Amino acid sequence: MLPALVIHGGAGDVDEKRALAKLKGVQIAAREGWKLLNQSGGSALDAVEAAVRVMEDDENFNAGTGSVLNLDGDVEMDALIMEGHKLNAGAVAAMRDVKNAVSVARLVMEKSEHILIVGQGANRFAEAHGVPRLEPGALITDYEINCLEDVKNKRKGNAPGVGTVGAVAVDKEGRVAVALSTGGTCGKTPGRVGDTPLLGCGGYCDEAVGAVASTGHGESITKACLASTIFNLMKQGVPVQDAAEQSCEFLTARTGGTAGAIAVSKDGHLAVAHTTDKMSWATVSNGELRAGVKWGEEVVEKI
Repeated sequence: MLPALVIHGGAGDVDEKRALAKLKGVQIAAREGWKLLNQSGGSALDAVEAAVRVMEDDENFNAGTGSVLNLDGDVEMDALIMEGHKLNAGAVAAMRDVKNAVSVARLVMEKSEHILIVGQGANRFAEAHGVPRLEPGALITDYEINCLEDVKNKRKGNAPGVGTVGAVAVDKEGRVAVALSTGGTCGKTPGRVGDTPLLGCGGYCDEAVGAVASTGHGESITKACLASTIFNLMKQGVPVQDAAEQSCEFLTARTGGTAGAIAVSKDGHLAVAHTTDKMSWATVSNGELRAGVKWGEEVVEKI
């Protein structure tokens, strides 16, 4: 079953044009992650970072370029990365003007004694480690400008960018990792931080069990500690797909919010689940890439 990779491009309601763009994007991200994961010595950590970077560079996803805007019209990003061998993790929150927040999160994990650095502190940390700061507004797209106007005017126009993007993987050595990145919620209060950079909420992993990544309504995910809920069911021996489905359904029933999740077990079993109308996703294992925007409706190709 090893190696295996699962990617999501965010859970939420989007129109068909946007859904198709996300479907294409997760397939590109999956191929990029798989190139690293399937090579000799390829690591789960490198694979999830690479896959998330692809989605951060694609304006059809709510991460990096294409991130939603806060109430002031600015991009503030959250990201998390974690490896399941020593449980090392790094995260950033409310960070601005950096192309790939997930790679800054990895720097926090590998180059600092901390797990989470926020705001201007995150930007200063990134600059100190050679990450170039972009010109203000470089990550803003016309699509998200229109989305913010719709939110401010309470119109139903372009659907705001949905959900965190994320990836989970297990490599040939049985090592697991998770990575996530997001622009948050359209029209959010400046400085708001969602579930994405919080261990046990946005994501979690341990090579004794597997890896989990969440997406959807951040406040609801945080209330339900969604990643931990799925992870703990997996730890108890619940099949990974059942664990993800049951936990997402619990979140929706208990909080009224919607969410999605992806997971991979230590032996390469995969899960994709969501209570939203759509969630773009892709999986790669056993020589096949599968992708879709609804679980059970998928395209399949050899890889």
